[in-house]
Amino acid sequence: MGDEFIRRWESGALAHAVSDPFGQGPLPWLRGSEHYFGDSGQVIPWYAEPTEGADHRDPVTGARLPQRRSASTGGPRTADDVRQQIKGFASPGAAAPGEAIDFHITVDPPQQFSVDIYRIGHYGGDGAAKITTSPRLSGIVQPAPLTADRTVSCHHWWLSWRLQIPDFWSVGAYVAVLTTADGYRSHIPFTVRDSHPADLLLLLPDITWQAYNLYPEDGRTGASLYHAWDRMGRLLGEEEAATTVSFDRPYAGAGLPLHVGHAYDFIRWAERYGYDLAYADARDLHAGRIDPTRYRGLVFPGHDEYWSVPMRRTTELAREAGTSLVFLSANTMYWQVELAPSASGTADRLLTCRKRRAPGKPALWREIDRPEQQLLGIQYAGRVPEPSPLVVRNADHWLWDSTGAHENDEIEGLVAGEADRYFPRTALPEHQGRILLAHSPYRDGEGALRHQETSLYRAPSGALVFASGTFAWSPALDRPGHVDPRIQRATANLLDRICKRD
Repeated sequence: MGDEFIRRWESGALAHAVSDPFGQGPLPWLRGSEHYFGDSGQVIPWYAEPTEGADHRDPVTGARLPQRRSASTGGPRTADDVRQQIKGFASPGAAAPGEAIDFHITVDPPQQFSVDIYRIGHYGGDGAAKITTSPRLSGIVQPAPLTADRTVSCHHWWLSWRLQIPDFWSVGAYVAVLTTADGYRSHIPFTVRDSHPADLLLLLPDITWQAYNLYPEDGRTGASLYHAWDRMGRLLGEEEAATTVSFDRPYAGAGLPLHVGHAYDFIRWAERYGYDLAYADARDLHAGRIDPTRYRGLVFPGHDEYWSVPMRRTTELAREAGTSLVFLSANTMYWQVELAPSASGTADRLLTCRKRRAPGKPALWREIDRPEQQLLGIQYAGRVPEPSPLVVRNADHWLWDSTGAHENDEIEGLVAGEADRYFPRTALPEHQGRILLAHSPYRDGEGALRHQETSLYRAPSGALVFASGTFAWSPALDRPGHVDPRIQRATANLLDRICKRD
């Protein structure tokens, strides 16, 4: 692969690899054998892998295209954003049993396709279970995405299939696997929520997922809040990226969000050990479709960087009502965003964050005198170029009970991606008790010594608020090669205390 190949076709993933070494990763979301084992007996990942010998080129630019797995291997071939063999999105992204999810899908060349629906969970180690399969559907080539001021939208795509969610389906995180008759595959994540009470409410960060979405990653029209292409096929930086992105479009590449792995790691672990979970996404929190005070704890399992004013207000009210908060990643609630209807009038389908590129009020929460630390207890400090050990502090605290961790023990590789810390000059939230459970040195991108911290405090209402301060906490729960029993036990200590109201 030459530099041009990498810059044009893999740049979206590579651009964020330093900030999220775990978000995509080589781990398939499904570990079972139904569709993801090749003739060699090895697991076939859901993302595209190059095959040797082929020389595919863009018909317009002549640039080399990603090489796909040969059909002779018996494995799926991942659709791409250039030829768009099969791509799609869901509207809405979350629905309750008895409601419907609409799938808008393009297929090129037109042919039959099917949709397999999987639910994420432990399932004996498989990671997901097939719930249902659509009938054979007739695929069409949908109109080209519409673009306006770098905003890419496919809201004009025709409805391809409506999934009516049966009343007996379990709430949870789901993935629709799209497969064409000739063996190309893509994915669409969605959520099944319900209003029934549970101990813990898991909130999937779909707003942050969309902020990073560079679809279509075709070297011409795709844009996220971080990158956009110019007419020469060069990838532009944040200053020239989109300020508004649409939920009415597929996710780039294989169709799963860049940071989805964090949430799936937590879900597999939590369901394995029988925690009583309800599910919703960030837009549900924004729109007031859920009452978080009905739960003993809210769990934010992954990178959750983009928050609207209603999201923060509702979360703060939940804390004041006694609902505990668990933040298992870093760089949470960093940018303030706004949600607006799509051109067709559907609510909350456009995400806007102007950052520092336009006049008006700042978009950083800390720059409008509402720093993240006033909710989390710590806040974003910076990127971590190379994974570093998490250094245990206050090992006699109940969080570290039965973990085997001792004071100043180092948990290898657990400070990674991005890190939070306590800022002494920033006001803390009101609390009845507060403790830092890790204080970990690392080197930033310029070689300067920084440190990460893990925080826990008890609000006046009795609610516990935990912030891990690192991207690597959720992967340590259930990702092969990253699992750490000490983090598993510490997380269980925290959730057990929240669920039992000790």
